[in-house]
Amino acid sequence: MDKSISASKPLSGEIVVPGDKSISHRSVMIGAIAVGTSEITGFLHAADPLSTISCFHSLGIEHRFENERLFIFGKGLHGLQHASTALDAGNSGTTIRLMSGILVGQKFATTITGDEYLVKRPMKRIIDPLSTMGARITATESKTAPLTILPAERLNAIDYELPIASAQVKSAVLFAGLYAEGTTRVIEREPSRDHTERMLGLTSQTVDGKTIVTVDGGRKISAGVFAVPGDPSSAAFFIVAGLIVPGSEILIKNVGMNPTRVGFISILKQMGAFISIEHERIVGGEPLADIVVRSSNLHTDLVLDGAIIPNIIDEIPILSIAAAFAEGSFQVCDAQDLRNKETDRIEAVCDNLRKMGLTVDGAKDGFAFHSKNNLLQGEFDSYDDHRIAMAFGIASLGLKGTSTIKNAECVSISYPSFWETIQALQR
Repeated sequence: MDKSISASKPLSGEIVVPGDKSISHRSVMIGAIAVGTSEITGFLHAADPLSTISCFHSLGIEHRFENERLFIFGKGLHGLQHASTALDAGNSGTTIRLMSGILVGQKFATTITGDEYLVKRPMKRIIDPLSTMGARITATESKTAPLTILPAERLNAIDYELPIASAQVKSAVLFAGLYAEGTTRVIEREPSRDHTERMLGLTSQTVDGKTIVTVDGGRKISAGVFAVPGDPSSAAFFIVAGLIVPGSEILIKNVGMNPTRVGFISILKQMGAFISIEHERIVGGEPLADIVVRSSNLHTDLVLDGAIIPNIIDEIPILSIAAAFAEGSFQVCDAQDLRNKETDRIEAVCDNLRKMGLTVDGAKDGFAFHSKNNLLQGEFDSYDDHRIAMAFGIASLGLKGTSTIKNAECVSISYPSFWETIQALQR
């Protein structure tokens, strides 16, 4: 499905973005290995989290949707059952990487794979630390899925320092640590999103500027009640929409404000954005707030690199759109992991920005450009990547004429009602 989008009149209204994708995944995983029935509100009904539910259903975990609530009937750390076929993680890197940390502790063999895009994504980053713990994992020659995970004689606790900041690798090791003998420690030089440790109630401390998260093997997990906040990564698209479409004012309710997820807001404020954070509160251990955004004259001359990159990795495509409508230069460095997402996002962003008339210099770990007036409408390729489709859908609202987003249905990965939300704000 291709989507045609014309230059927009002012956007106004109040919206609630879908539930946080990262927390939705983890609530299902933790609920499955907990003892008892966990209740989840705000669960994201999108393709990726539904892949996680499907995988656990194949492993004998039952669930039930009831109005706005999801119930997961957990069976404890060792209650999963052998799946009769390979687990299908769909397009979800979070599903395959985090679940691998759980599957290495089981007493049966499991194969887990995914769609044509997921099987190209790197898995060595989880295979290495899990193998060090004693896990037995086979993959393709290039260390990609399908992954076959065989029963291990035993898993040993390790101290593991992440070579690059990655919440997925950290979470896979922490989940495996639940099945290991002893205490596993994951050490981060740069912080990554901390939902797993929050939801499991793990302890963390900072030593010599590094964060150390610990988990004890054999720890029993009790069923819980999880309230999933609105996804800040989804909110980012409408924050930028409100900034670049003249005369706009948008209220976004119940957005997760976890400090490891909202670095993009401080960057937009550096660019001169009017963003007001209101009604801050804590729900289920996660900070929430309402966000008011108004159209603003943006300026940039920013270089994004170093420690901030893991915090904003998912928002770089939409930040590049904000920068394209600002005055000045914009550069992203140290973001080579963008090439390992649902698509090569560096290539996708550069290609589509050039269609807008910008001169973009691509690099192995990022890109750079200088904004210009008279940006061009165009036909933008989604590369079947939800964040690319949404970013250039937002850009199209601020361009003259009508633009087209190719294969726009891929937004269903994280925000199935994205195009309808745009229409609601235009009424």
